[in-house]
Amino acid sequence: MALMITEECINCDVCEPECPNEAISQGAEIYEIDAGKCTECVGHYDQPQCVQVCPVDCIPKDPAHAESEEQLWTKYETLTGNARP
Repeated sequence: MALMITEECINCDVCEPECPNEAISQGAEIYEIDAGKCTECVGHYDQPQCVQVCPVDCIPKDPAHAESEEQLWTKYETLTGNARP
């Protein structure tokens, strides 16, 4: 399942550089996560890095983009060109 950033975002800029897939970008009012690029850091880290650094806890799972861990691994492989370790 991809993550999303809620309206509680304070635009602190800490999440964007932490994303290994470059799925986070500045939107019109708050940061946004591209569900097509978000793997919840599967393949890179054990925990989503944006969630780890967010000071206001505004990055939940996006119910509109439900994905299994297998789907996240497939997306990781597609985005990076790397096979699963």
